[in-house]
Amino acid sequence: MMAIIYFCALIFIFLWSMGLLRKGLMALTSSRIEKSLLLFTDHPVKAFLVSIVFTGVLQSSSAFMVIVIGFVSTGILTFKKSIPMILGTNIGSTFTTEFIAIKMDVFMWVLIATGLVCIIFGQRSFRHAGKSLFGLGMIFFCIQGFSKIAGMMTSQPETLRFLEMMQHSDWTAILSGTILTAIVHSSSVCIGILMGFMNEGTVALQEGISFVLGSNVGTCITAVMAAISGGLAARQTAYAHVVFNVLGVLLCLPFLTLITQFVALLASSPAQQIAHFSLLFNVASSLLFFPFIRPFHAMILFLLPNQT
Repeated sequence: MMAIIYFCALIFIFLWSMGLLRKGLMALTSSRIEKSLLLFTDHPVKAFLVSIVFTGVLQSSSAFMVIVIGFVSTGILTFKKSIPMILGTNIGSTFTTEFIAIKMDVFMWVLIATGLVCIIFGQRSFRHAGKSLFGLGMIFFCIQGFSKIAGMMTSQPETLRFLEMMQHSDWTAILSGTILTAIVHSSSVCIGILMGFMNEGTVALQEGISFVLGSNVGTCITAVMAAISGGLAARQTAYAHVVFNVLGVLLCLPFLTLITQFVALLASSPAQQIAHFSLLFNVASSLLFFPFIRPFHAMILFLLPNQT
């Protein structure tokens, strides 16, 4: 029982830390993000690249998509121009998983201490930077905590049932990733938890990869919710985000065994293997779809047509 309480507490701290990191970064860069979005959306390549950068800065594809949908719903940005951003935001979101896969046992405390000093004693801009540093340090703390508590959690009947369900098939692992990410509203949190279990050897690489694929779909829920009251163009944008991620998963599935074998060669650490897969998968799927932005746009309009 205590293991579950600790686990839930770590999830709460992780979410709070992600929010703190995002809040600090947003305070430092929010005006630049809005200006750049409007400035660099005149060409698909520019929009694609700027979405990668700013999703990385925000540490959240969901947060970036909410901004994009907000612009689309107000008419500042067209649905068609948002498509390259959808492709780019998936790549930008992988920076977080790559970062948290790095072992930073000592540096973690440096980040936390430096962040606290900046928050307490710094002036305005330093306080914002301090929030980001402190949040990042706490994220590493939570990842370390997930790894330590994974062994305790595996003795819990609920955890065993969940792990057995994931092992049943790739589809159940994908579904698990989708549902959990939709509930938590953060693929980074879910992948962080996954890394903890994988480091303890309780989740195999292929199951972990399948979970990440599902997490890619589950992260769309925030954009879908943001678009509900945002008008047709906003719903088309959110729908395109979902369709793109689902298609990416479907294209990946037939090659899952080969991909698993390849990813296993990239690193010895399970956490880094998962992080590398997330990066490579999102880069590959985005680049694969990029030349087909026009037909993809037409397909979404066919599925969710403009009102006449």
